[in-house]
Amino acid sequence: MQKLLITLFVITISLSYAQSDLQSPSAFLGYNIGEQFTRHADVIQYFEHVAANSNKVTYHVYGKTNERRPLTYAIISSEENLKNLDNIRLAHLKNTGIVEGNAAPNKAIVWLSYNVHGNEASSTEAAMLTIYELITKKSDWLQNTIVILDPCVNPDGRDRYANWYNQVSATPYVIDQNATEHHEPWPGGRPNHYLFDLNRDWAWATQLETSQRLKIYNQWMPHIHVDFHEQGINEPYYFAPAAEPFHEIITPWQRDFQTQIGKNHAQYFDAKGWLFFTRERFDLLYPSYGDTYPTFMGAIGMTYEQAGHGRAGLGIQTDEGYVLTLKDRILHHTTTGLSTIEIASKNAVKLNTEFKKFFDTSDLKYKSYVLKGHTDKIKALTTLLDKHEITYGFAKTTKVSGFNFKENKSGSMNSKGALVVSTDQPKGKMVKVLFEPNTKLNTPVTYDITAWSIPHAYGLETIATTSVVPVNQESVQHTIRNNTSISGAGYITKWHSLSDAAFMAELLKNNIRVRFTEKDFTNDTHTFERGSLIITKSDNRKHEDFHDLVVNIANQHQRKLYAAPSSFASKGVDFGSPDVKLINNQRIAVLKGQYVSSLSYGEIWHFFEQQLHFPVTSIDTEYFKNIDLNTYDVLIIPDGYYSTLIDENVFKKLKAWVRQGGRLIAIAKAIRMFNNKEGFDLKKNTPVETKKDSIGNITPYDQRERQRVKDLITGSIFKTKVDTSHPMAFGYDDVYFSLKLGSDSYKLLQNGYNIAYIKKPENVSGFAGTHALSNLTNSLVFGEAKLGNGSIIYMVDNPLFRSFWENGKLFFVNAIFFTDNTFRI
Repeated sequence: MQKLLITLFVITISLSYAQSDLQSPSAFLGYNIGEQFTRHADVIQYFEHVAANSNKVTYHVYGKTNERRPLTYAIISSEENLKNLDNIRLAHLKNTGIVEGNAAPNKAIVWLSYNVHGNEASSTEAAMLTIYELITKKSDWLQNTIVILDPCVNPDGRDRYANWYNQVSATPYVIDQNATEHHEPWPGGRPNHYLFDLNRDWAWATQLETSQRLKIYNQWMPHIHVDFHEQGINEPYYFAPAAEPFHEIITPWQRDFQTQIGKNHAQYFDAKGWLFFTRERFDLLYPSYGDTYPTFMGAIGMTYEQAGHGRAGLGIQTDEGYVLTLKDRILHHTTTGLSTIEIASKNAVKLNTEFKKFFDTSDLKYKSYVLKGHTDKIKALTTLLDKHEITYGFAKTTKVSGFNFKENKSGSMNSKGALVVSTDQPKGKMVKVLFEPNTKLNTPVTYDITAWSIPHAYGLETIATTSVVPVNQESVQHTIRNNTSISGAGYITKWHSLSDAAFMAELLKNNIRVRFTEKDFTNDTHTFERGSLIITKSDNRKHEDFHDLVVNIANQHQRKLYAAPSSFASKGVDFGSPDVKLINNQRIAVLKGQYVSSLSYGEIWHFFEQQLHFPVTSIDTEYFKNIDLNTYDVLIIPDGYYSTLIDENVFKKLKAWVRQGGRLIAIAKAIRMFNNKEGFDLKKNTPVETKKDSIGNITPYDQRERQRVKDLITGSIFKTKVDTSHPMAFGYDDVYFSLKLGSDSYKLLQNGYNIAYIKKPENVSGFAGTHALSNLTNSLVFGEAKLGNGSIIYMVDNPLFRSFWENGKLFFVNAIFFTDNTFRI
């Protein structure tokens, strides 16, 4: 007994000694929290210190960013819970049905995500203070609660902001709003390395940070998820409950508990005299946010918004006359973070009970979504589903009936071997949200787009059916192994998808000459449609290893090559036809910098580097006027506002370059600079003025916002007509569903080519105001205007938007490589 007492005494002393080594953030960093912006490396070191000196914390790395910064998370709970952590996690997943078996979990699981927007930098500082306060002062809550804390979702963006601010800020800091330290340069710290908004990427998982985080999220599926943000300097603090519209799958319990959480926060804020607001601006509809994605996975998902953003720095005078400091911002976020954990701990049993109910999907209308299309498109979709750990199979039945997405009405299709995604699974409600034909709206005033339907985004023929379609769990997959054909004339491959484009890009990078056909043809019993690639032996005589090189690249890209025994066609064009054209190894430039939408530029940059894998030169607007454009074949102008940049002299320079053979691609609002300009064949559709418009607007003040929605299109899907004979449309059929992000409308080109257009507006999903809708009659979506030896490509709708509209990407590739194809020697 005496030995046991001595042993317990030694353990107690050791633990107390370890705890006494734990330092506060201020003590560890060497400055008071809120006096500086902490670099990501120092944040990592602090969390490592906490984990090394507390038996309530473990610290983990779940990945790295594009700039090689660690992505990390801490798990915080009682020592006993941490020892039993995997059993707790599995019991929790059994409660959802994701893991088979019965369980009666009683622990609350809370996930706190900080700094998804890099320049909303108070939240990572608050993360350090929150973990310290939690384990030193609030550890009783951890007896029945597991807290997962990600201190910085976007380290690249945060360090971009913090390093800039630390370089330019005055000492002491200046509160004048005009000071340099309150005006970030382009692109700002908000986005990640590729300038993507990570708070719009949860569902699409196009970015490295998101894909890696989802692996951990799916292992835990928390009851509560909080996304910490900042907003304008004059708004005090926002927390739950959220604004309308709520997606219809959100349960009454999820609504109610948001309110309970908000009331708990309000007690602390009222006691301190801090202002806040709720139920405004931040709705729960679009599925790719850090609040909605967890909500549609059963959690109480919430956004907390602190005044500050990238303008506030260490301190700034607001329009109301008070000084907002970083210390204030940190304290507010720390308070709501701790308050969230507190109410979760108090309601652990109820959270588990209601969480289990969410995963009952028996009342969903559509039981299966059945999708057909090219193998590459199906693979792209299943890759996304795998990231979310959504299950799927392949149809055993030969016919299925239900809602036909392409026809926007009831219909049928042959379903043999089709991909089937069922709502009869634990994540069935997320399946409904992502695949549903048309999202139900109780108000059109939303924070983001109102349509995103995956069948349209991926260009797949789809039937939504009210019955569960029986499936095989795996499709038959064959590895493509092409063989060389030394005696033949060359090779042919078909053109259907971005994977085909990546293969072409690899060939061009290896200086392989590639042709494409503008006419259908048959060679040795195989029929090839427009756009098919032809790689001839005669074009590539300088490559002694031509056959091995082409075949190896094709095998790497898993592209099926058809060996052509002769260049003589059985039907249609021969290889030497004028309609079989060489593809230029294009020299491509893209504008970046001031006036350019950083998001649009980032989409293009990411597309070339991570998807097409083809070189592109970024040119900053600061020195664009001095650039010799003749160095480039293609110039891409992203979405943006260019009226200041493109003066008369620059416009003349652009026009002369196009006349000499240049190809200019203008996206979204960049098109506006060419409206009504001579030679550019572009004119806006102007809304018809009503009698009410001509006499003035007498709509009451409090109804103006709702009245304005008549003129808006808030991210809606439209059915468009496609000219499949035009090279920009190769790989498409005669119908394309386009995601329209705004109400800009242009007349059909008079002299150019209307490649995709709207004859009579058919809005298949999402909100479009009545005025905006009527203005889309006979309007351009994608077009080409000829000018001298060159051309301008107009992309009214952005096919690269957030990189999730997969079916639009081939239009962009075609615009670069196929249109106006004059081969450069």
